[in-house]
Amino acid sequence: MSDANGLVPASPLGRQADVARKYRILERLRRRLRMLHYSPRTEEAYCDWVRRFVLFHGRRHPATMGEGEIGQFLTHLAVEGKVSASTQNQARNALLFFYRRVLCQNLRDLDGIAPAKRGQRLPVVLSLGEVRLLLSHMRGMPRLCATLMYGSGMRLGECVSMRVKDVDLERGEIVIRSGKGDRDRRVPFPAAASRAFVAQVRRVEQGFARDRAAGVKGAVIPNALGRKLPNAERELGWQWTFPASRTYVDRDTGDRRRHHLHETVVQRAVTSAARESGIRKRVHCHALRHSFATHLLESGCDIRTIQELLGHSSLQTTMIYTHVLNKGALGVRSPANSL
Repeated sequence: MSDANGLVPASPLGRQADVARKYRILERLRRRLRMLHYSPRTEEAYCDWVRRFVLFHGRRHPATMGEGEIGQFLTHLAVEGKVSASTQNQARNALLFFYRRVLCQNLRDLDGIAPAKRGQRLPVVLSLGEVRLLLSHMRGMPRLCATLMYGSGMRLGECVSMRVKDVDLERGEIVIRSGKGDRDRRVPFPAAASRAFVAQVRRVEQGFARDRAAGVKGAVIPNALGRKLPNAERELGWQWTFPASRTYVDRDTGDRRRHHLHETVVQRAVTSAARESGIRKRVHCHALRHSFATHLLESGCDIRTIQELLGHSSLQTTMIYTHVLNKGALGVRSPANSL
């Protein structure tokens, strides 16, 4: 697993788990994460933190290090790197998972690597007029994505990875599959986006027909469903609602496919629209989700219903929106209004 000096090999590590390369520590980490069904994003983040940890200590093998080296690395992130508490905690969790679940080392002295204390930050919330102004400066798929995020409270990743079959126009709802925490949930479909959505599905159908004629296979089917439903990739319902403009070659199978729209396309469109519309707030895609929850709360919607729509596991997370209502801080009327 390491050379005579106890150092990690300097050759690059691939993104795909490879059985023939068991001696590489990141391959072992990937296989462990996939066995426990962690999300691909968590996998990439944890692998990146372990890689940075090894490089920080001069490529020493992690088996030769322990609590002291982890504490030094986290201190470096906070002092020199000036990272936020949440970023520091993510690095801590990645390293603890690696040592406990991959190297099977029981770290006893955790005093030096206690979780960093996170401050409480209020979310950015747009007014109804600002949302309308923002959307007026957007076009095409990014505008439809922004409308759906504001109208349903979806996260950006949930929106761009939505499939055609996940939307039920008659019931007026969207089924979000494998959301955060690998949980499904239902959210309302905004009627204002009906015409744009129908037109988008029509374009997806036409593009899917051209792809099949050109030998491009349909959207990849998750997990083992591809074997259970072999014809699913040839059905329109399983295709991405927001397909990417370019195709790619699957590294495992060699098939040419089309992925969904990349998140950065929508992020840049939202940022550009906010700048053009003159909105002074720090507008990002998640602000639309914050605005959805706040506006529902202002209209009298029950806080637990909002928690379910947002997919929050804790009510405490949803309670943050009670601090940003349009009635002033905590809903209190300023006495200066009587002057």
